[in-house]
Amino acid sequence: MFAGIDEVDWASMEHAYGPADDVPALLRGLASPDPAARESALDGMYGAVHHQGDVYACTLACIPFLFELVVDPGVQDRGSVVELLTSIGGIDLAEDDEDEIDEDEIEGAANYAMAAAAVTAGAGVFCELIADEDPGVRLAAPLALATLHSRPVHVLDLLRERLPVEPVEEVRLALAEAAGRVALRHRPLAGRAADWLSRLAAEAYAPGLRLAALAQLARCAPDALPGDVVTMVSGLLRELRSGPPEPERAGPETSGGEGPVERAAAPTLVGQLRALSAEEAAGRGAPWAADLLRTLHVGLDDRVEERTALLADQLRSPDPWQRIDAVRMSSGLIRAWRGSYEELVRLVGAQLTDPEPRLAEAASHVLEELFSLAAPAADALAARVAAEPGAWVRQWASGPPGLGSAVKALARLGDARVLPALAAALEQPEVPHDVGFAIGYLGEAAAPLAGTLRRRLAEVGLDEGAYDRAAPLLAGLTALRAGDAAPEVLRVLRGAPEYRGEWLRTAALRALDAFGPAARGAAPELRALIRRPGTAAATEAAEALWSVEGDAGAVLPVLLEGLRAEREHDCRAAAAALGRLGGAASVAVPRLRALLAHDELWLRVDAAIALWEISGRTGESVPVLLAAWERNRHVRVRVADCLARMGLPGAGPDAAQVLRAELLSVRRHNAMDGGYGSHDTHEDEKLLALCRRALGIDRGKGTTS
Repeated sequence: MFAGIDEVDWASMEHAYGPADDVPALLRGLASPDPAARESALDGMYGAVHHQGDVYACTLACIPFLFELVVDPGVQDRGSVVELLTSIGGIDLAEDDEDEIDEDEIEGAANYAMAAAAVTAGAGVFCELIADEDPGVRLAAPLALATLHSRPVHVLDLLRERLPVEPVEEVRLALAEAAGRVALRHRPLAGRAADWLSRLAAEAYAPGLRLAALAQLARCAPDALPGDVVTMVSGLLRELRSGPPEPERAGPETSGGEGPVERAAAPTLVGQLRALSAEEAAGRGAPWAADLLRTLHVGLDDRVEERTALLADQLRSPDPWQRIDAVRMSSGLIRAWRGSYEELVRLVGAQLTDPEPRLAEAASHVLEELFSLAAPAADALAARVAAEPGAWVRQWASGPPGLGSAVKALARLGDARVLPALAAALEQPEVPHDVGFAIGYLGEAAAPLAGTLRRRLAEVGLDEGAYDRAAPLLAGLTALRAGDAAPEVLRVLRGAPEYRGEWLRTAALRALDAFGPAARGAAPELRALIRRPGTAAATEAAEALWSVEGDAGAVLPVLLEGLRAEREHDCRAAAAALGRLGGAASVAVPRLRALLAHDELWLRVDAAIALWEISGRTGESVPVLLAAWERNRHVRVRVADCLARMGLPGAGPDAAQVLRAELLSVRRHNAMDGGYGSHDTHEDEKLLALCRRALGIDRGKGTTS
């Protein structure tokens, strides 16, 4: 084995972390009889030689030796090597991707193409491995065939032939998954694959295989799904719950068909992922069912009612693991799609009292991200908060403490039953970093906390840690518009240290701005700060001074100078501040009008909004706002807010058409594939509410569109 490996000039090549002269040792490590050595070598291959999916010259040089490993029955964990080869050779550059490649990426793209060609050329060996004695190899081989083999019809035939004789259930599921993969990569074969998958789903096979077939149908041929798919899946889940214990698994913990292999703990990323996977699977009757259900949901896509009904059934399951999966998948559904979720949310809330801590914790995290949509679970949240004072504040190994998920979820509903938890949090030696934001959702109901906020702010030492200690208190006072706290805020403004002093002054100025005339005693300090026009601090001070005194003559020169700032962020702040002045800022109209053609989209939007707020005329502003709406979906909440304030007569028929189209969309405007933000659902619900307000639609109670 490894003939010629020392003749390769590895030192002349590089991987993600430098010279590739360590690659021969990694390859030899993959063949080691020591499980820890194999795992460490695999970690090195993914971490350096195939870092984040990249293909280097040394990656290409490894391919022949990786093929030697997978065909040698004496090598253990060959299934992991098959997966590595599949990853190296399975990157497809679509035509659109090729059009976007710049000069710096040409070499990488060429490497991907050469890797695909090299692995595809040797993919015939996977035809033999589909019947290998090692179940771990048989588990990895079907996807390798589906991804890499150049004869997809032959691959489908092999999958069908193997299924009746394959003894391991998890490998049988992999055969079905591979058929779906073939159909996705070779669309002319989708009908042929769908026919086979439909038979697997309908005939008297094991429930796991039938579920896998339905999941793959959803991926590659959703129109071929049976009309009663929700009922079918619910029945299959019941069969899985009542069936016998799971038979032998075919993961990397088996080798050569000899049963479980004892693994030494290895401090590698691969080892950590394996340990997490094992921990997640422990105690589950069918740990692969969650992946099948996720695949099914992805395939069902915008069929929100069916997905909601399926998740509701899962959440009623007596199996806590099926409910954990359903809670997590409910989060993904609600985050990406608009729909009626009252019953689903209520069922998620019911998990808060479950004795399984992972289930209750998962439910509270989901509800935390739903904001107003969590209302059907309000009583359940209040009960959990009241029952667990020890969970009101979470301490972390590093970083400041934070509020518990259930506390945040209840606060985001504006529910006053959270006040005892927030009051206790304010008495902590270190105030949670997010307590001020939680107070902001409660409005006047949080007024009893103002005195504690003032007292704690007065106690903050104005040293290098001042910002971390004062920021959450200032945020709470700002939300409450607690003008009585002006002296304490003014102390912070005057004494802000050099370290993070700019951030601290900004937080203090926002508080004084919110206090308005109640902060009149701060006027001299604010007038001193505006003497440096063109800076962010001067603009912020001018905004606060306008709120405190309403003296347009004092703040206009500062804000006009702010429109000429070099940083676009500072220009935007000045434009927004001028809009607050309304007609008193009419002198700024020419400059704002010029900014409507600025290269920066967000600055164009802010200028258009300010121009309307000052002049009251919509003719110039609305086209800019609607153009930005189409170009950048993330600007839509700000635009919709302006259109709602204009009202339908002012916004005009083009705006009405855009707003109605948004309300008809089932997908959330900010939904992303492969990522999300914790406030995404909240922002989309805000957008929907603003669209309805602009159109004069009184929706009443309920959830989304």
